[in-house]
Amino acid sequence: MEKQWEEMTLEEKQESLFARWISPEGVKFVSPEAEKAYKERTTRFKNALQIKTKPDRVPVLLIPSFAPAYYSGLTPHDVMYNYDKITPAWKKFSLDFQPDSHGGCAVPSPGKFLDILDFKLYKWPGHGVSKDTTYQCIEGEYMRADEYDILINNPLYFFYYIWPSRVFGALEPIATLPHLSCVTEMYGVAFPFIPYGTPPIKAAYQALLEAGDEALKWIQVVGGFDVEMPALGFPAHQAGPTKAPFDVIGDTLRGTKGIMMDMYRQPDKLIEAMEILTPMFIQLGVDAAKNAGNPLIFMPLHKGADGFLSDDQYKKFYWPTLRKVIMGLVDEGCFPFIWAEGGYNSRLEVIRDLPKGKTAWLFDQTNMTKAKEALDGIACVAGNMPMDLLTVGTTQEAIDHTKRLIDTCGKNGGYIMANGAFFDEVRWENLRAIVDTVKEYGVYK
Repeated sequence: MEKQWEEMTLEEKQESLFARWISPEGVKFVSPEAEKAYKERTTRFKNALQIKTKPDRVPVLLIPSFAPAYYSGLTPHDVMYNYDKITPAWKKFSLDFQPDSHGGCAVPSPGKFLDILDFKLYKWPGHGVSKDTTYQCIEGEYMRADEYDILINNPLYFFYYIWPSRVFGALEPIATLPHLSCVTEMYGVAFPFIPYGTPPIKAAYQALLEAGDEALKWIQVVGGFDVEMPALGFPAHQAGPTKAPFDVIGDTLRGTKGIMMDMYRQPDKLIEAMEILTPMFIQLGVDAAKNAGNPLIFMPLHKGADGFLSDDQYKKFYWPTLRKVIMGLVDEGCFPFIWAEGGYNSRLEVIRDLPKGKTAWLFDQTNMTKAKEALDGIACVAGNMPMDLLTVGTTQEAIDHTKRLIDTCGKNGGYIMANGAFFDEVRWENLRAIVDTVKEYGVYK
């Protein structure tokens, strides 16, 4: 009799998710060759990630931002506002460069959706920045310093009413809505609903409905891409994302300045809030993995890099709840793919405190010799293909750097070649040379 999920060990859960990823249900491969390529690629990743069995060669992973749009002669604005242009561009990119996976149509959001809701947290192509360039985060205090207790005591209310009213201009009126927990008796039950009949609230909810329509149009396109690419032989290298609690607060609630002041002025409140967020962001990743039948959960780390926090601050404020999120994912069979943006040289000893073969660390500007030494036998390492090399380096320099990374990190497996940061316009011949070099030079004998 087959075990229920709750009865499985974490190893059994992980193997179950990997099995679903390697042999996906419902996928109709376009040819026997596509099916063979798909299974070879997923098995290659699994072996590199779990560091138990040496793969046939080093896997190669490309993580673009708007690069597929540029490659097809389009602008970021084109693909954010004309959804029919997305799939052909991203499909062409994968078919031409032939990496071992795809990351979905990485168009961050539909432009008209953002327009309807008047999104404040970012500038995007044609809205605050040029139509030819990528998006830009606009940090701010979207949660005030005196609002930690609201977040801690009632996080759902905070995220349903307070925060949306500040990051979406069209939803500003919903901040005035009363809490419906006051509905406890028949007498007066109508009073808290009176604001819902006012023009500002009606307008806010109408914007939500229109934004929902636009989001539905968009997901039908990008969701179709996610169905088509496995059939062509390309597995998805992530089921979905989650985040470190410190970054949730520092990126989108308090901003860098706000959270830095909070570490000194109200450290206990900050820690308590991060503890409240931890189970929410574990569940975010677990749900994505189970729904997609893919164990890989992408975790971009923003504010834990060298220079953002001292070693003591990192150990006190950043690592404890990040580790809890990682372990919460691992316990449910997920495989956290952690993207350490910036440098992580001063963090290597700390992040060793994880179970063997249960995580992968993609490094941006970290010394890869030290990273491999610190995590050898503990975690798969990936990344470190520099942006300047992709953009302005020569093709020979790209080839040489690829070989050095394989020699340094690829010994006995446990390495995935990948770029260290999202890329947009690059020298396409360099990108092609990197992929080709990995496939020729990165073979294990």
